[in-house]
Amino acid sequence: MGQFALYKFLLTIFLLFSISKSLPTGNERSTYIIHMDKSAMPAPFSTHHDWYTSTLSSLSSPDGISPVHLYSYKHVMDGFSAVLSQTHLNQLEKLPGHVSTFPESYGHLHTTHTPQFLGLNAYSGLWPAGKFGDDIIIGVLDSGIWPESESFNDRNMPPVPQRWQGMCETGTEFNTSHCNKKLIGARKFSQGMKQYRLNISNTNDCDSPRDFLGHGTHTSSTAAGSRVQNANYFGYAEGTATGMAPSARLAMYKVGFYSKDIRVIDVVATDVLAGMDQAIEDGVDIMSLSLGFKETPFFKNPIAIGAFAALKKGIFVTCSAGNSGPHGYTMFNGAPWLTTVGAGTVDRELGARVTLGDGDITVTGISMYPENLFISRIPLYFGHGNRRKELCDWNSLDSKDVAGKFVFCDYDNESSVFRSEDIYGTDIAGAIFSSDDGEFQKPAEFYLPFVTVNTKDGDLIKTYILNTTNATVSVRGFAPIRDHDYLLTDYALVSGTSMSCPHTAGVAALLKATHRDWSSAAIRSAMMTTADVTDNANGRIIDMTTAVAGTPLDFGAGHLNPNKAMDPGLVYDIEEGVAECGRYSLHL
Repeated sequence: MGQFALYKFLLTIFLLFSISKSLPTGNERSTYIIHMDKSAMPAPFSTHHDWYTSTLSSLSSPDGISPVHLYSYKHVMDGFSAVLSQTHLNQLEKLPGHVSTFPESYGHLHTTHTPQFLGLNAYSGLWPAGKFGDDIIIGVLDSGIWPESESFNDRNMPPVPQRWQGMCETGTEFNTSHCNKKLIGARKFSQGMKQYRLNISNTNDCDSPRDFLGHGTHTSSTAAGSRVQNANYFGYAEGTATGMAPSARLAMYKVGFYSKDIRVIDVVATDVLAGMDQAIEDGVDIMSLSLGFKETPFFKNPIAIGAFAALKKGIFVTCSAGNSGPHGYTMFNGAPWLTTVGAGTVDRELGARVTLGDGDITVTGISMYPENLFISRIPLYFGHGNRRKELCDWNSLDSKDVAGKFVFCDYDNESSVFRSEDIYGTDIAGAIFSSDDGEFQKPAEFYLPFVTVNTKDGDLIKTYILNTTNATVSVRGFAPIRDHDYLLTDYALVSGTSMSCPHTAGVAALLKATHRDWSSAAIRSAMMTTADVTDNANGRIIDMTTAVAGTPLDFGAGHLNPNKAMDPGLVYDIEEGVAECGRYSLHL
């Protein structure tokens, strides 16, 4: 196969927003986030929480249904969230101390090799200089955590830092004993989700810090997982799994839940704000959020609001850019005080070797089939003469023609996609796809022995088939499963900006441990000013949409380079400009 221009994780700071607001009519109830002026709190009240709850109880309810208080916020903003009718809202907005109100919004949740890929070395550079993240606390807002994972073992870790103020909540299938010197805190925030009448599933999730999806467990272990030897996904990606900052501590703030009503994992603004507020209160040094909301003005965006408060407390916040790219104007989390992270590919492929005939042609393709992929001299089918069959279009193949055979699916210049779903139920032995989208494939798509080859190798295979009588194929996978093995694994192959974000969180922890006096802005500056704009083929980072050299509008600051970031030379700080950032957000 040819040389690929493979690239790392991208640090991106863009400005992008749209304005949207919808309010209910009549006495329909909705959830709101209310910003208050704390200086207006009457003297009799000892806490702002008491003032907020008293204010809610003072609102008249003609229909007899009182307001419902959800959260009081101490750090991310001065205010609270509550379920209100339009009548309640009209009264509240006229009271002294009210600043603004905006409605609930809904968002979505957007490694054995990557430490080496990023240049981290146990004996030199940022890893030993930062003591592998020792004494740094990373707060992760996600779908929860699976505490039994070996990635969260606390062997040989020192006591929990005395400055830590957090706790480990008890709940369904989760108790305080699940926390240790690695996982030092775990909480859940679900009141906003439940007020939206979304019932949290009791089979695919639970209303506790426990993770059923695996998303939060994966992001947490990527940021600060302990070393685990012989980790693999059915033999793929075998090696020692370790987080970017393996000596750092973890705290999970579960804000994503699986709803049995809409059958999807979602997050709501009130819960995310509450999670960020608690993380600040608990004393985290780093926040990692692999989730996002529709872009709105920054003063209405829950992540932008929470991150701005964290900035003032010296907490570094990193977020995923979303997975809507690689086209322009598709990123999330665009506030300039955030470290927003895109994703690319790494210099390792997971695949299989395809041999035609008696070794006439051998090519390497992409495959993540989780069983023994060792197929010898199976008849090879190609629907030559019928373009729909050549492309393996939906319902185009006849089971009588393809049963027990390997099918070759050609490339379509106008729309090349991985078409595994198009040949479901045809009793084939497997398939070879000629495709240009190998970077976007996911393990779940390989439910049969599928191999994807690049279009150049696909043309070689097609030519061979057309010029060979009774063409056969042999496929040898790189991840054989032994007869006594079961299709169970503690690990997963996951891609996207959700997974690049915690890499940045871990590197930030290493930099914070190395330079204790650096602000979060200084850490972000060091990462961005030392980022690489060339890939490992020594060329400009490639724009995936055009396959030509990209620009900063495509790749932001560039490839994250942890060791260079340790000694950037010039650092741009923002300590004198925090107030300017606040005024900037209000003028957009």
